[in-house]
Amino acid sequence: MQVDVFSTTSFLGNPVAVVLDGTDVTDQEMQRLARWTNLSETTFILPATAPEADYRLRIFAPGGELPFAGHPTLGSARAWLEGGGTPQHPGHIVQECAAGLVSVRHGEGTLSFAAPPLVRDGPLEEDFVGQIAVAFGINRDRVLTHQWVDNGPGWAVVQLPTAEEVLALEPDLSLIPAAMVGAIGAYPDGSGHAFEMRTFAPRVGVAEDPACGSMNASVGQWLTATSAAPCTYRVSQGTRVGRAATIEVTADADGTVWVGGAATAYIRGTITL
Repeated sequence: MQVDVFSTTSFLGNPVAVVLDGTDVTDQEMQRLARWTNLSETTFILPATAPEADYRLRIFAPGGELPFAGHPTLGSARAWLEGGGTPQHPGHIVQECAAGLVSVRHGEGTLSFAAPPLVRDGPLEEDFVGQIAVAFGINRDRVLTHQWVDNGPGWAVVQLPTAEEVLALEPDLSLIPAAMVGAIGAYPDGSGHAFEMRTFAPRVGVAEDPACGSMNASVGQWLTATSAAPCTYRVSQGTRVGRAATIEVTADADGTVWVGGAATAYIRGTITL
């Protein structure tokens, strides 16, 4: 299947290609298909090895395998359900991936995943912040704050003063070819979304991701833990690449951050590997 994630309007979210039966597909074949689909991610569903998991997922970007990714988690869960999958516990899916076990809630029309723990946090190194600013074509003083928000892919993020400044970025990613970096900025109070996010992943061959669940998950953990954002807020993403994604971020009382949105399968068929 091909599933559009994070938009309620057809073909304005972030698509993921999902192979429902990845059994006996080699690593090389998985990577070759991911390059060929030319999507930000292609996934392969496999039998779980952990007893509490409903299935195991492998996630490939054009430039390599990822231990975890957000919109592929939601899109793959939708495909698994529509393909006849039945979770061990109603309304609750457990996905096994290289980053560990990920909980997914499914309700009427929407899915949300629990943000996995960070493998790296804390402020970015000042030299790296400077490199990002140069690559983004902005002065260093436009970066209000910055943070490692790595939940597996290697994410870093910088916060700019406004959503407008995030949308205005014209990055030269050749200056940061190994980076996995996002930029976030706030909309004025009363807007339909709290923040605009843009996500750049040149290290794995994705110039700009239309809607990034894993980045929003780790940024959500950072912003809600520091009270820089309310416990529930909405993020707009994909505007500069012709998409209209909405990501819902919610922090539970225990600090668990959930990232959710729409996930709709628009292509169903067979693929010859």
